[in-house]
Amino acid sequence: MSDEWEGKSRGTVLGYKIFIFFIRKLGIRAAYFLLYFVAFYFCFFATRSTNSIYYYFRHRLSYGRLKSILHIYKSYFRFGQTIIDKAAVASGLKDQFTYEFDGVENITNLLEKGQGGILISAHVGNFELAEYFFEDIDTRSQINLVTTDAEHQNIKEYLESVTKRSNIKFILIQEDLSHIFEINGALQNGELVCFTGDRYFKNTKSLREKLLGKEADFPAGPFLLASRLNVPVIFVYVMKETTKHYHLYARLAEVNHRDEKDLLKKYIKSVEWMLQKYPLQWFNYFDFWNVNKKKEGRRENKE
Repeated sequence: MSDEWEGKSRGTVLGYKIFIFFIRKLGIRAAYFLLYFVAFYFCFFATRSTNSIYYYFRHRLSYGRLKSILHIYKSYFRFGQTIIDKAAVASGLKDQFTYEFDGVENITNLLEKGQGGILISAHVGNFELAEYFFEDIDTRSQINLVTTDAEHQNIKEYLESVTKRSNIKFILIQEDLSHIFEINGALQNGELVCFTGDRYFKNTKSLREKLLGKEADFPAGPFLLASRLNVPVIFVYVMKETTKHYHLYARLAEVNHRDEKDLLKKYIKSVEWMLQKYPLQWFNYFDFWNVNKKKEGRRENKE
């Protein structure tokens, strides 16, 4: 596994089958119990992601060594819970969870006006559960999620065979940039388009800005589009608060025309606020701040 994000989630079909079996036959809490062992395994055998999340706790949140080590386990456990929750909701168990909508009127107002707009989220909290929140908000499929199709195909096919498919529309990122036309078309139709703003692909345009006090790379696309298309922009996050309770936040952003750097700074400020409130729900398990790459560069220069 590379230190850079490759657009893929870690896991195997067998692992997903086991969790789906536990959820359906024994219940969600039984699946959580199994997770105690899975999270422990990842602490020791997912070395690069463990190092990356340790760096986040130790050097970006300034936790002590022992607290940082303990939070590695807690982070994996919480991340596993969000995966189980998504599988449970998709399997028809949505009524076993409770949901809180905070600022949702910012989304519904745009839908009612048919104005079109851009939603920007992050891999903070359970963003993948957002599509099921959106189904409660939008019954006419006016929300589009921009995503990659780099998920392991066998895992994707298995999940689609055993879970409920969402009515939310998806726009897949294409190498020939044809997805840009789909995005523009959706916005012109008065629909909403949702991006994640915290992961970029290698060899694509990026922006650099400080997150938690240290510079990192962010995808330029969402911020360039959002600052140039004269449509409202909303920052959206879905956060796990208790075992079976989720909180959706939707905050309207003030956008200065053609100033993508300013919009990125406002986005980062909103992400940092979420991390202060939910520090365990940072789910970027790769070298987000390029720390390892810089260390390798220094070693090469010495040689």
